[in-house]
Amino acid sequence: MADVTDTQATPVISTGLPGLDQVLDGLRIGDNVVWRVTDLDDYRRFVTPFVASATAAGRQIIYLRFGQHEPLLAPAPGIRIIEVDARDGFESFTARIWELVETWGRGAFYVCDCLSDLLNAWATDTMVGYFFRVICPFLFELDTVAWFALLPQRHSRQTLDRIRATTQVMIDVHRADDDMQLQPVKVWQRQSPTMFLPHRYRDGEFIPVTDSSNATRLQAAIEQQAHASQQLLDGWDRLFLEAEECEAPDSDRARALVQRILQVLVSRDPRILALAEDYLSLDDLTGIHNRTIGSGYIGGKAVGMLLARAILTREDPDTWGSALDPHDSMFLASDVWYAFLVHNGLWPAIMKHRTREGFFDEAPALREAILQGEFPPEVRPELIRTLDHFGQYPILVRSSSLLEDGFGNAFAGKYESVFLINQGDPEQRLAALENAIRQVYASTMSEDALSYRRGRDLEDLEEPMALLIQRVNGRFHDHWYLPDAAAVGVSRNTFVWAPDMDPKAGMLRLVMGLGTRAVDRIQGDHAWVIALDQPLKQPFRNLEENYRFSQHLVDTLDVTGPGLTTTDLTTLVREAPSLPLERLGETDRAASQRARELGLDAPVWRLTFRPLIRQGEFIELAGRMLKTLERAYQHPVDVEFTVHLDNSEVPVRLNLVQCRPLATIGDSQPASLPERPDPRRLLMASEGRFMGGNINLAIHRIILVRAAEYSALDLNGKHQVAKLVGRLARQTPEHFNLMLAGPGRWGTSSPELGVPVGFADISRVSLLVEIADMGNGMVPDLSFGSHFFQDLVESGIAYVAIFPDQQDSTWNPDWLKHHAQQRHIDSLLQQDLPPAAIQDCVTVLECEGSPLRVLADVTRQRLVAGHF
Repeated sequence: MADVTDTQATPVISTGLPGLDQVLDGLRIGDNVVWRVTDLDDYRRFVTPFVASATAAGRQIIYLRFGQHEPLLAPAPGIRIIEVDARDGFESFTARIWELVETWGRGAFYVCDCLSDLLNAWATDTMVGYFFRVICPFLFELDTVAWFALLPQRHSRQTLDRIRATTQVMIDVHRADDDMQLQPVKVWQRQSPTMFLPHRYRDGEFIPVTDSSNATRLQAAIEQQAHASQQLLDGWDRLFLEAEECEAPDSDRARALVQRILQVLVSRDPRILALAEDYLSLDDLTGIHNRTIGSGYIGGKAVGMLLARAILTREDPDTWGSALDPHDSMFLASDVWYAFLVHNGLWPAIMKHRTREGFFDEAPALREAILQGEFPPEVRPELIRTLDHFGQYPILVRSSSLLEDGFGNAFAGKYESVFLINQGDPEQRLAALENAIRQVYASTMSEDALSYRRGRDLEDLEEPMALLIQRVNGRFHDHWYLPDAAAVGVSRNTFVWAPDMDPKAGMLRLVMGLGTRAVDRIQGDHAWVIALDQPLKQPFRNLEENYRFSQHLVDTLDVTGPGLTTTDLTTLVREAPSLPLERLGETDRAASQRARELGLDAPVWRLTFRPLIRQGEFIELAGRMLKTLERAYQHPVDVEFTVHLDNSEVPVRLNLVQCRPLATIGDSQPASLPERPDPRRLLMASEGRFMGGNINLAIHRIILVRAAEYSALDLNGKHQVAKLVGRLARQTPEHFNLMLAGPGRWGTSSPELGVPVGFADISRVSLLVEIADMGNGMVPDLSFGSHFFQDLVESGIAYVAIFPDQQDSTWNPDWLKHHAQQRHIDSLLQQDLPPAAIQDCVTVLECEGSPLRVLADVTRQRLVAGHF
């Protein structure tokens, strides 16, 4: 075994059979013994005397029971039987075995069920090999002796070779009729002239076959009976070969295969599995397999995209057969993630990370180790073939973890996505792809992702990271590459801004270029928000506001330069004259005239998307998509798609790249709002501009960032305020409902536009208030579809934007002087206090005795907060 060395003489351990001891020169402390058998009764034949000998010598036997076969041992003095369920997945099973070995410590002896039975739980024998590669060195380190069995005809040569390279002792047991042959194939650090010859087993004796003619005839008989050539296929490949050979798609056999494959390829969530069984055929599943690298789950993001496409084409084939572009994606399956960790020796660190105290503490070192890791040799050829498939089109490497984009846990924005321009020679392109994969893998150890998991009690669940590798939808405009438009759509508009709007109609955030600007909050820029029942109606008062709160910057890929790039619209129009601007925007006549007078480029375009909206087909398609998916999911949905505009018979085509259930709040009956509340009893009020549905919330503590003091700080000071807010939010008692109020946009990456907190800092907030401070340019953002918005919705955090200078908003800070008690920051934090100038920006207040009551009625689009 290459990973360990023997530095001291160790005692000889008996196998329980003197003849076998003579063949092997006995066993040594630290030996893992793998029996490759064709009949488990042969393994049992050797286990029984070993256990009898070990218990007689006072050794503790731990029988790890995880197989579906009959038990190898019965309860008896000196034998501890521990059952471990492998169906929870590789990580949970391996972690449980690791913990058991660690608990029993040095010197325990182990008997394990047949490793091949793990195939029934995992489908792939790749992870059987990696499980052994994790556990065998740990058993060796703790001075144990452990026995395992394998049915070699059920495994690939690669897995058998991996186990052989890791173990200390491997023995083949064969049968030809009644003739049983035993042949050691590996005995670490000992040998004899006949040790590795075949041995006939007769009446407890092991007789070496020293005649080559006899050995040849015996081997031929064994191979003919065992059909050894079948060992070339992994159990995973056998499963899909059986699926491809199934010619009757409606047969019981086909339905059984679909259920088997869904359990190991798609999900463990019963709701997702039910949807997949309804909409994914056996042909669909074999098609997915043909685009999958490795084995295991393709992850929630990939499943959501594929399921949504299947739903649309099944429910409305006439529309979506032509209006929906085919997907062009490859799937890096979850077992590759585990293979990467084991290959780089990171499993001990993963075990430390899984502990309560190590969950955050071990993450930084793990992240760095992942970024420096190497890929298993079997993976790199598949990555090369993936790049061959995409040619030199830009690609996007996206996270697709097992829990991601499911019911209740979207993980929106928690894991990274990486755009690759996919340029250069093959070696450069492969290096860039591998770096992108490492970057996404490493993002599993980010503080935001870990806080998200802990906040939802997910830290103990297996969360393998699969990846979705997609061709970026778009077209080349010289050195620029971008789609015509992209959008985030939600089937329920929980932020309608007019009383005659229907929340059930859904809404879009639409942008020109890459969809990054539709998903993320953008510094100083805005996606175009469309209520699908009134698509031309905007939440702004005049044309000037429409232009001001429109998109001025475009995210593109510069394939000759840095890749992902943000470019101002004017520059892009000048350098890419073939852009379909006449279908995406309108010319600003006044600005165009001024530009001509100054000798600048004209016309000046504004991205209002009105030509596309007025055409009607795009709005009709988007609405039909959202309604169809919500009906199938029986739940509101959140989708991402790109828009391809053409002059052909199909002028608008959509490319659906993501679909997930939308987390919603406020499904209760409307709260009873006072019709004409006393202004002196109001802290704030708003008509529209709030999210969360119906709200009836008691607020116990308020953290207020003061606009004037905050805007006077430099950049470093603003970041210190964000850090202080996070500390104060985290130490708020769990039974307190916390309101956070401040100028501009919470969670922005630009401190001049608001307070740049991370979601992990404020995940326990109950109500988030953004207050417009027009003098300093800090304006709330209607951030539908943004990752920050998704965090608010999933966490049950209500949101309201207050514009004090507008008639439909009220903000009365004097209320706080009379109804709330100020708490000094030094009494809450006590140590590591920031400078006084930072503390002066933040006020902490508590509503003692009579909490602040926040009431909202989503049907009437009214929100009030005060004492009622």
